[in-house]
Amino acid sequence: MSKPSWQKVAKTAKEYRDASIHRVDPPVPEVPAQLPLDRTEIPKYLLTTEEVLITETQPEELVASLAAGQYTSTTVITAFLRRAGIAQALTNCITELLPERAIVRAKLLDEYYKEHRKPIGPLHGLPISVKEHIGMKGLTLNAGFISWWDIRGEGDAHVLKILWNAGCVFYARTTEPQTLMHLETSSNLYGATTNPFNSRLTSGGSSGGEGALIGMRGSCLGLGTDIGGSIRSPAANCGLYGLRPSSYRIPVEGWSATMGGQEQVVAVLGPLSTSLDGVKMFMKTVISAKPWLKEPSLIPIPWRDQESWLGGSSGRKKIKIAVMWNDRVVRPHPPIIRALLEVVEKLREIEGVELVEWEPHAHDEAWEIISSLYFSDGAQEESDAIEASGEPWRPLSTFIIKENPNVKKLSVDDIWHWTQRREAYRSAYAKIWNDTGTSVGDTGELEGMVDVILCPVGPGAAPPLDCARYWGYTSQWNILDYPALVFPVTKVDLGVDRVDSDYNPMNEKDEYNHELWQSGPEKYEGAPISLQLVGRRYEDEKVVESLEFIKAKIGLPFANFV
Repeated sequence: MSKPSWQKVAKTAKEYRDASIHRVDPPVPEVPAQLPLDRTEIPKYLLTTEEVLITETQPEELVASLAAGQYTSTTVITAFLRRAGIAQALTNCITELLPERAIVRAKLLDEYYKEHRKPIGPLHGLPISVKEHIGMKGLTLNAGFISWWDIRGEGDAHVLKILWNAGCVFYARTTEPQTLMHLETSSNLYGATTNPFNSRLTSGGSSGGEGALIGMRGSCLGLGTDIGGSIRSPAANCGLYGLRPSSYRIPVEGWSATMGGQEQVVAVLGPLSTSLDGVKMFMKTVISAKPWLKEPSLIPIPWRDQESWLGGSSGRKKIKIAVMWNDRVVRPHPPIIRALLEVVEKLREIEGVELVEWEPHAHDEAWEIISSLYFSDGAQEESDAIEASGEPWRPLSTFIIKENPNVKKLSVDDIWHWTQRREAYRSAYAKIWNDTGTSVGDTGELEGMVDVILCPVGPGAAPPLDCARYWGYTSQWNILDYPALVFPVTKVDLGVDRVDSDYNPMNEKDEYNHELWQSGPEKYEGAPISLQLVGRRYEDEKVVESLEFIKAKIGLPFANFV
């Protein structure tokens, strides 16, 4: 028998998704035919008052309400299923909903609560959405490839088992791009996922389905993955919190992707959420399960938030923040610079905060190293997976593979060479961290070390489709394996954010990015502006605590994202 055409497979995939949405009860309301660019408000006019309230509740508050019996799990999951269906119609972010599984699970949780008068675990009844390539038993694992659409998960991914045992409900699976190696989300299976705040722009990638769904409040906590910015890009583009943890802290067993087994650039799994507490709740829950006992590659480090990472000798918190205005390769657009200035100006007024300048070290070299190590087989596996179905190459797949001069088939000697380059670069960057703003104390040890780096997440707000071609503000921290936490700050304001006609680009990449803004700032209207905090390897807790401190002191975010 001849295999079906790629177009037929894509049609089947969409029909399967649509059928899953049609099974939601009560039915998902239809969206209007005429839609504004900013679609975040539309669900409020289509759902009940209670459903709007539930779906716009922060995850930590929702867990508390469920634990107190204020809501049943069935009521909560029904609200999120309906809002997720609306989010799909508005942004194209869903690969399938799981109404039957979710309702069965919710009823079981409600019965347990009714009998025992207590929650089953710390995430009792919490709806969690999941990026498609994180495996669920019996469900697809296509990783964005047409030819992989009929691959099925043999079991639930390790991280999902932990979250399930903690009491959550899985109800939605979300889109990802062809190859998983885009900073947007577009595939030939489902098309492009768009930004909730401005449908002309991308939601980011590769966890862009999660970004769009959570940005639409069709989820409050979701799972993404990150090898070059795939959690942070969607979080930034959609006004969310997103953490790229240090490697080997969160289990990854059970996901589907090419390049399985390579260890030169380690992909990680992490959370996207409507709140910082949601990120922290995810990390604490997963790590408290001691996942290293089952997945021995993981580092046996508990979540260390019992004591302050920022405590001074007087017991009062203090923090040293290094500010990186740009990476000396691509200058950020005016809205990003404005947001960074606004945050820095407010921080200057806070007692206990010390600010220093961060001098970026050879970030162009970092990209050369990481982009050489991404595809050690010359991208043969990605190419074969695309060609197997006859599907066309998406523009950003062509960009990162065919137009990337660093994609070459590497010999063993070549891999050793680039791995040594990576380690030398990490050592050089560590020295800069050690030297920045420090002094030698009486004991001969360094004092006054930088706690975190404050920097852009990308060279602009969410770009138009097919234009996310600069990874440097996120991939930089992947090559160093530093934890990086994204947070929303404000939105593009065309009354303030103007073109910069006097700027002379530094190189071709900078010129490309500069022209995206200069050619029409109006296309970015209303787009979220986010920044990120970066810490040293395995200081994930310090990064989270630093943002908690900053948020409390300066009142972030400066704009409303609900």
